[in-house]
Amino acid sequence: MHQYTNKLIEETSPYLLQHAHNPVEWQAWNNEAWLQAKAENKLVIISIGYSACHWCHVMEHESFEDEAVAKMMNENFICIKVDREERPDVDQIYMDAVQLITGRGGWPLNAIALPDGRPIYAGTYFPKENWKQVLQYFTDYWINNKDDALKRAEEITNGIRQMDSFNHQSSIINYQSESRRTVFSKFDSLWDYEKGGRRGAPKFPMPVNMQYLLRNYFYTKNEKALKAVTVTLDNMMNGGIYDQVGGGFARYSVDGEWEIPHFEKMLYDNAQLVSLYAEAFQLTKNERYKEVVYETLDFIERELSDESGGFYSALDADSEGVEGKFYVWTFKELKEILGNDFTDFCQVFVVSEAGNFEGENNLVRRPETQDTRQYVSSRVSSRETIQEWKKKLLHERASRVRPGLDDKILTAWNALMLKGYCDAYKVFGEERFLTRALNCAEFLKTKMTHEDFSIKRNFKNGRVTISGFLDDYSFTCEALLAVYEITFDEQWLVLAKNIANYVIQHFFNANTGLFFYTSINDAPLIARKTETSDNVIPASNSSMAKVLFQLGLFFDQADYIDKAKQAIANMQENIITHPSFYANWAVLADWFVAEPFQIAIVGEQAHEFRKQFTNHFLPNCLFLGNTYAVTSVPLLEGKHVKGDTLIYVCQNKTCQLPKYSVEDALKNLAFEID
Repeated sequence: MHQYTNKLIEETSPYLLQHAHNPVEWQAWNNEAWLQAKAENKLVIISIGYSACHWCHVMEHESFEDEAVAKMMNENFICIKVDREERPDVDQIYMDAVQLITGRGGWPLNAIALPDGRPIYAGTYFPKENWKQVLQYFTDYWINNKDDALKRAEEITNGIRQMDSFNHQSSIINYQSESRRTVFSKFDSLWDYEKGGRRGAPKFPMPVNMQYLLRNYFYTKNEKALKAVTVTLDNMMNGGIYDQVGGGFARYSVDGEWEIPHFEKMLYDNAQLVSLYAEAFQLTKNERYKEVVYETLDFIERELSDESGGFYSALDADSEGVEGKFYVWTFKELKEILGNDFTDFCQVFVVSEAGNFEGENNLVRRPETQDTRQYVSSRVSSRETIQEWKKKLLHERASRVRPGLDDKILTAWNALMLKGYCDAYKVFGEERFLTRALNCAEFLKTKMTHEDFSIKRNFKNGRVTISGFLDDYSFTCEALLAVYEITFDEQWLVLAKNIANYVIQHFFNANTGLFFYTSINDAPLIARKTETSDNVIPASNSSMAKVLFQLGLFFDQADYIDKAKQAIANMQENIITHPSFYANWAVLADWFVAEPFQIAIVGEQAHEFRKQFTNHFLPNCLFLGNTYAVTSVPLLEGKHVKGDTLIYVCQNKTCQLPKYSVEDALKNLAFEID
């Protein structure tokens, strides 16, 4: 029984449902709420957060559950709650506003807007007394200073629109092979070579940056670029940001050494880190990287998988109202659970009687020291023994009160996870990874993609309610291309092409040569944004440009490549000056410096040959092939010879003579090292 129930009870988002019994008369972002605001001529509170956001919960408890605060909000404002993960388009608008007004951003995000949606104020977390002051100030302000409010709204809205104004640059690309050294120098100046990642705290994994640095090393053989990645991956997998017991990574580390996590676990982080650790294993053959991939995917299967074939969004940081409680142990607990193995356990993992996390609690870490390496190498069964310790702790942890689960399924994040499974299968050949990848691909195809190739954003309890945004489309296309490269099943390649054509028709901005984040079919907001900066996930525009480039090569369509080229031309100055925010663009720029090899494998042993290639890190190669003569891919036409399996190495619309072995084909992949 609840004393209060508001309109959020009709929603499917776990974050919105968390607020359904607040005394605040919350509404979801919809036309009815805005019509009410205009009819009553009230200011609008737009409060944006997500289910795993710790400070969102704090502000809810302090302010939104308080009846006196709710009374002020209900009487003077229309109150709208937004799940930023469901509506990133709305979040972009008001995050720009808070950055313009305060110079910083974050969540919870609380904006005050006119009845037409134009913001006049925005901030992040407010303690209750401060929030009451804000409410009172803007209640009076709207009564006494409407003209000033209108002027202020116009200035802020113009600022939001100007924040991503782009000029259509010449399509000439000046990015050259020597640009790679310039780009690396920018990373070099801010990298922490002792602990990894950017210097300072907090530390975010930023997988896109490290994927680029692996490629920078591949093209330049600059050992420092590789070190930047391996130092980071080593410290992350040995630190507190990695769940040593159950696998998977927390969203970020609050300190500068990856030791103390902000405990929420996000699907998008773990998806990309699976891909990154798999690629790093491919290059370095570090067995611990393989272990991380397997353990993280075990976590995904155990805790974030839905029977539909999709994946849930996140696990909360808190359980029983305490951040991290689910993950920490007392010294006594560990001793009782591990029994006779406890002394050995302490040789590998860092725990202490005094505790290493908030008093007597222990957050299990596994630092790589000379002593631990000697211990592990001195015992033949040490790896199996360590796994047994983890199983015991995981079994014990399963009886605890679990963190909250955000069980909505988002297309863009699922596509990242699908690609993670594809990359893991490509590198390790584990059949269960392929099976899971195909289940997810089928889910995205049948549940999230319509007959006209439009895509929906969200899925919960069999319902899809929000139209897809550019990242839903671009990440899905990238994932489908990855599925094709590990299966040679052309249905996935054709589906990616059809979705890309839909994007061109509904998202493309001919004035800039880039793509809007929202479709022409979506209800307009106060600004139509264009997302270009790579951050914790790639920018939807850099992703889409990579998709078009690959499709252009696969289907020999110059228009696709021309669009990708124009996008790179627009962004090339940003790549050079701020590569840490344009790292995915830099990956594409390298493809324009030297077109990737297209490795066409045809014949009965096509899959066996493809698997042999994956022993090598080859970011400058795209793979295509089949075991039969009929094909819809131009580059495969006429290449099938009955009884033989042939490998064609192609580049710049020219194929070399066919090879009969992977070893011979690899000799033809030479490129000039910078």
